[in-house]
Amino acid sequence: MQLLDRGAREFASFRDFYPFYLGEHANRISRRLHVIGTCAALAQWVAAALLGLPMLLVSGLLTGYALAWIGHFVFEKNRPATFRHPLYSLLGDFVMARDVLARRIDW
Repeated sequence: MQLLDRGAREFASFRDFYPFYLGEHANRISRRLHVIGTCAALAQWVAAALLGLPMLLVSGLLTGYALAWIGHFVFEKNRPATFRHPLYSLLGDFVMARDVLARRIDW
């Protein structure tokens, strides 16, 4: 299986990156996995802060990335943008989740 790597570009800003990011998440199941992973990670981070359980910070990262990467490798058949654009990609996860929950992007 050949994974597509369309992330070799450089971006001047997140505004320039986000359309590319959305294109890398065209598959509906992949988007769902990303949103579920992002929300689960956030819930674990909040619980870590409220309960004083730092291990939840780690499990939040693992949960979020595991679901997102399943979306990429199994459904999108591409490499996660995290590998080339880690900060923009992380921000993209949160912005896409917000846009899905606000119904700006199809769930």
